[in-house]
Amino acid sequence: MKRFLTILFTTLLLTAALCVSASASDFDAAAEDLAAIGMFRGTASGGYALDRAPTRSEAAIMLVRLYGAEEEAAAKYASKEITHPFTDVGGTAAPYVAWLYTNGISNGVSETAFGASRPCTAQSYVVFLLRALGYQDGQDFQYEDAAGFAAAKGLFDPSVFSGTFLRDDLAAVTYQALGCDLKDGSTYLLDSLIKSGAVDASAAKPITSKIETYRALMAYSANLGSALDVHMDAKAEVAMSLTGVVDGEPLNQGETMPITYQGRIQMVLDEKPQMAVTMTGSAMGESIDIGMWLKDGWMYSRQNGSSYKTDVSEELDSILASYQELLEAGTGQMSASMLPFIDTITSSRSGGDTVYTLALNSAFGGMIHDLFGMMGGALDTLSEGYLENINLSVDLSNCSYTYTVGSNGNLKHVTAGIEMDMSMDLEEDAENQLAMSLGMDLEMDLAVNASGSAVKVTYPADLSQFPILIGGADGPTAIVSVGVV
Repeated sequence: MKRFLTILFTTLLLTAALCVSASASDFDAAAEDLAAIGMFRGTASGGYALDRAPTRSEAAIMLVRLYGAEEEAAAKYASKEITHPFTDVGGTAAPYVAWLYTNGISNGVSETAFGASRPCTAQSYVVFLLRALGYQDGQDFQYEDAAGFAAAKGLFDPSVFSGTFLRDDLAAVTYQALGCDLKDGSTYLLDSLIKSGAVDASAAKPITSKIETYRALMAYSANLGSALDVHMDAKAEVAMSLTGVVDGEPLNQGETMPITYQGRIQMVLDEKPQMAVTMTGSAMGESIDIGMWLKDGWMYSRQNGSSYKTDVSEELDSILASYQELLEAGTGQMSASMLPFIDTITSSRSGGDTVYTLALNSAFGGMIHDLFGMMGGALDTLSEGYLENINLSVDLSNCSYTYTVGSNGNLKHVTAGIEMDMSMDLEEDAENQLAMSLGMDLEMDLAVNASGSAVKVTYPADLSQFPILIGGADGPTAIVSVGVV
């Protein structure tokens, strides 16, 4: 159990260092910003009803606004220039549905039904957004492949939404779309809506300022999109309480402890992906020495002297997608998908450097939930299966980052300050049940050693000494030496 907790702290630090985004979030701030420009409106009963699924009618209204055609739709419907054949569309949504139907953008679920009150799915809404950006399914992308295409353009992959797609999620994805480039590359969506007169420039100023400052940061870090080599120093003050049963013995304790880590993270994500993560330090009174290496479809892992390798060739695409998110998030290079999480972002000059200061909002508190999916099988194996049995809740009271860009346009330094409270319930069996509350004040420093083609991943001298780990769905069943069948 103690070994697991040590790995948990290591994982938390790695995740915080790499600034992972989350899907389990509350996007009230995004809804408020959208409401300020008339893009998102409350319900008749009051509030934004973010905790329920959007209907297809509501999605249709939002889509017409994203086309900048709300006034046009109302005028043409009133003059009967446009119409629709659907019997289930109410008066409020009728002009919007008629405009979409007339322009061939959206059809119904049958010849006479739009499915107005049916829930709108994440997949359907992302396709709507791609169309608003100028892309056409069947030409630029296939409907069934819309998720991956949208993610590449700066929108969330719909697969990250767990459970029902909510109005909360709709607000977040719409906010992202406003910062995405149009297909023709002429500008980003919100700027085009302002230029067309569909959105008031003054009302949109807080959003455009955020978008343009963040886009500038992304431009400086664009060369980090495929390769990165950073050195990390981290220190944390942790207050923890533990209650429950460990190995059949009652546990009730609390303590405050320092945690320190130093290490190096190297990633090259191309047709032959490579990775090296090495960390040393101390946590819970124990020395930590962890290493993870990815090469030729194999994951090599070391934890305080124990080592093994695992064939991950079949899971490689999924692993790469996760680490790509880690890489992009940690360098401020996440396209428009990061926008709903940003509270404030500013830039200033310091000598020949440009310094960006970014503060994340409360929606970022779901990052720990994404962490365990990203770290996947390697950490689960090291923790002896505990990671599969965790229920976590996180309250992130502060998360701020400072990015320093040199006069050559390259990102050279990142610092972070994170304050959070976490509660965790873990149950392995009747003799191992644990409830933990944890408050952590974390400071980190990332120095960029190299990026792009200059990155060379460093491996242990002799990878053949790592034994093969063999296991099934319930965990490892044997360790055999290399070459043994």
